[in-house]
Amino acid sequence: MIEVSNLSRRFGDLLAVDSVSFAVAAGTITALVGTSGSGKSTLLRLINRLIEPTSGAVRIDGRDTSTVSGEELRRGIGYAIQGHGLFPHWTVARNIATVPDLLGWDKTRIARRVNELLELFGLDPETYAKKLPRQLSGGQQQRIGVARAIAAEPKVLLMDEPFGALDPIIRLKAQEDILAIQRRLGITIVLVTHDLDEAIRLGDRIAVMDSGRLLQYGAPAEILSHPAHGFVEKLVGGADRPLRLLSLGKVAELVEPGPADGVPVAEATSLRDALSDLLWRGAESLPVASNSGALLGRITLPAIVARAGRQA
Repeated sequence: MIEVSNLSRRFGDLLAVDSVSFAVAAGTITALVGTSGSGKSTLLRLINRLIEPTSGAVRIDGRDTSTVSGEELRRGIGYAIQGHGLFPHWTVARNIATVPDLLGWDKTRIARRVNELLELFGLDPETYAKKLPRQLSGGQQQRIGVARAIAAEPKVLLMDEPFGALDPIIRLKAQEDILAIQRRLGITIVLVTHDLDEAIRLGDRIAVMDSGRLLQYGAPAEILSHPAHGFVEKLVGGADRPLRLLSLGKVAELVEPGPADGVPVAEATSLRDALSDLLWRGAESLPVASNSGALLGRITLPAIVARAGRQA
């Protein structure tokens, strides 16, 4: 869906993005991760030409983005930013309708799309369509920001630190929302984050950047198991590495026969989340349930700790 070829951007003497190349498969999430000043946000803006490249090329769905105007290009690409960027004096409905209105959709189609997106994000249209952004919680504002970004049914969604301003609990829910929406709609997402755990949780692929260069690009398991020497190794190393590796495994992998007390955990739960659940409840084991609710067995604290030890 997205091909970045030898892309560079220079600001005076600063080479902010240095000959970066990678490809993003359709219907996947790629997370750009790195420290502040690594070039990840600049790279994102080069994809939709909010910033023009000094050299190199970007192709979206096979089309060189330099062959169309920046305005036309951006109308076909969703863009969500930290702090949502909603127009404060516009209603929720009008905010969501921004791009469809620019594209000349008729009012009936726009109203239908607004209602559809509000329902998709679990917000009742009768309750929320006429509210102003200041009447919403931070998490609700973020949902509306994403709804606006995908209102015109783009194939590509770019997200720049979209959850950075949210508290941890709301942030986790917002991440779950994005995963659910992406799976349902099949949108190709490129997401900027400084949080490696967020990149691991959301990304099908992770691009690690430093000083404008792409140091490593691969699946989360590859980045964690075989980090490139130097910066990437330091980024994924240390005491947190076994826990991060646990986040890639699922409870279904360690289900044991036998009973256990407590509220069941889903088989699709990550081993890291299951470990947190066990520690929070002070339990040695918990029952495991399938997607249909059938009990499959149990997950135990020793089994998860043993897995973490093998990955250390």
